Amino acid sequence: MFWNAGGTLEIFQPLIMKWILCSFFTFLWIAANTQNLTDKFTQISHRVETFKESEHVPGVAIAITSHGELIYAEGFGYADLEQNSSVNPLTTRFRIGSISKSLTASVLAKQLQQGLVDLDNPVQHYLPSYPSDGDKSMITLRLLGGHLAGIRHYNGNEFLMNEHYTDVIPALDIFKNDPLLHKPGSKYAYSSYGFNLISAVMQTVAGKPFLELMDDELIKPLGLLHTGPDMVSDIILDRTGYYVEDLQGNVVNAPAVDNSYKWAGGGFLSSATDLCRFANALLGEDFWTADTRKLFITSQKDDSNKETHYGIGFRSDTDNAGRHWFGHSGGSVGGTSNLVIYPEAELVIVVLTNKSNVRIGTLNQEIAAMILD
Repeated sequence: MFWNAGGTLEIFQPLIMKWILCSFFTFLWIAANTQNLTDKFTQISHRVETFKESEHVPGVAIAITSHGELIYAEGFGYADLEQNSSVNPLTTRFRIGSISKSLTASVLAKQLQQGLVDLDNPVQHYLPSYPSDGDKSMITLRLLGGHLAGIRHYNGNEFLMNEHYTDVIPALDIFKNDPLLHKPGSKYAYSSYGFNLISAVMQTVAGKPFLELMDDELIKPLGLLHTGPDMVSDIILDRTGYYVEDLQGNVVNAPAVDNSYKWAGGGFLSSATDLCRFANALLGEDFWTADTRKLFITSQKDDSNKETHYGIGFRSDTDNAGRHWFGHSGGSVGGTSNLVIYPEAELVIVVLTNKSNVRIGTLNQEIAAMILD
């Protein structure tokens, strides 16, 4: 027993004192770290408020996870100015622009693991009707996914297209007969249309429509309840309003567009916490293997051996402190977004807005420094 007849401690006294001291210092450590996190979240909130005001953004959603746990989620301002509805980081659906490329690439990775595609086959192997004139027979999924294939980006007012496409194959007509910008593999040239071609291949080998494939292989398995295509004719709960800034600096409604011409490269909606869920799946090995993740997030090189800082559907770089991150930014009509993933720290930061041409810049990396430094 711990006590003798006289009520004094026997041989367990040193152990009890150690336990008391250990508990006391553990309490102090927890209290200090809790206060530290609280201070950091206050700092983050202030930084986002400043960003929102300086960029004249109606609404911003931010979500942060650490080691798979949601540690911060906050909405700022309005999802819809006319309805006076506030941003909810869990449910508000923003146009995520080119983060759609990362969603698409993750399903392409699954098809690679299933043996359905070879990244180095010519695309005509899967789509025999795709033009092969000039150097187009050299276009591969690997080059398309890394913006090295030479396919052009938007011309003229294509970014503002408001025509509905019922399938990804007809949308290839927008660019497929245009000459390549350069020999495939020789230069990096960003192209959303390259992902149109990727989606056509994915759909063909899967034997089902691209959007159904995305639903079956990504959205449903990961439980992304607030993620899906930006169907203009559908009633979509919690979809934001879309805004731009006019020449006088006034925030006004964005022009109507239909993003069905580029589902794979810029046509999806999502919430901040859904994108965190997606990102955390990428950090694990249930969704894809570690080798596949490394392949898709490692910078490719052009023919001159110059790094592009882009893998397959994911940007890859380091921040000012030398920490490696991967992810994607997105620019839409009525939306600007950024997803940054720090694999070593298992830290994910998502920032979504409902206005065009917002200068998010390195905001995500600034927030990461507040947490990690």
